[in-house]
Amino acid sequence: MYVEELLKQYAAGEKNFQEAALVGVNLSGKDLRGINFRRADLSQAILRGADLSSANLREAKLTGIDLSQATLIEANFISADLTRANLYEADLSRAGLRGARLISANLNRANLPEANLGEANLAQANLCEANLNNASLHRAKMIGVDLTRAILETVNLSNAVMIGALLEGANLVGAIVHGANLEEVDLREADLSRARIIGANLVNANLSRINGRGVNLSWTSLRGANLRRANLYRANLSWANLTESDLSEAVLINANINQTNLHKAKLIGTIMPSGTTHD
Repeated sequence: MYVEELLKQYAAGEKNFQEAALVGVNLSGKDLRGINFRRADLSQAILRGADLSSANLREAKLTGIDLSQATLIEANFISADLTRANLYEADLSRAGLRGARLISANLNRANLPEANLGEANLAQANLCEANLNNASLHRAKMIGVDLTRAILETVNLSNAVMIGALLEGANLVGAIVHGANLEEVDLREADLSRARIIGANLVNANLSRINGRGVNLSWTSLRGANLRRANLYRANLSWANLTESDLSEAVLINANINQTNLHKAKLIGTIMPSGTTHD
């Protein structure tokens, strides 16, 4: 289908373009609100700055598409293939991306508050400085994802797989991370205040200098984790496994360490729950 024909039909009130073949088309800056592209093929298409608010792109083929700075508010991308898509600074507020493939996608500085990314595949995706406040990433596959300085307040990451993810300086205040696999993640200087990370896997993770005031890490494995200079004031570490972890100069004032496994943990200069400094 030619771009001119599509735009003419859309202007006349037609919004149903299901299964349309639109590989490589250029629709940059176009107003396509509410359009139906379900199962359409828009691979390598250019829609930079376009408005597709409330559009239906369910199960669409969108590999390599350019949606940078596009308005995609409440758009439906359920089970769509966005592999290597460019969504730089795109507005995906309240968008539906459940089960979508976003492998190696560029979501740098994208806006995704309240978006549903449950069970989506975001392996190796770039989400640096993205806004994911209140988003759902339940059971998402996020191996090697880059969330450096991302905003993840009250996000739901329950049972997500985030092995080797980068979260340096990320804001995870009040996040729900129950049962997630965070093995070898980099959380240096991240804000985990009041986050709930119960029964998760943080083996060999880097949590140095985190703000963990009031974080709940009960029943979580932190074996071999780096917690140097971490602020764990009033943290809940009951039944957590901190075997061979490094808690040097960490602050544990008023923390709950009931049944915490500290076997072979480094506690040099650690301020213990009682307020005393460990030798």
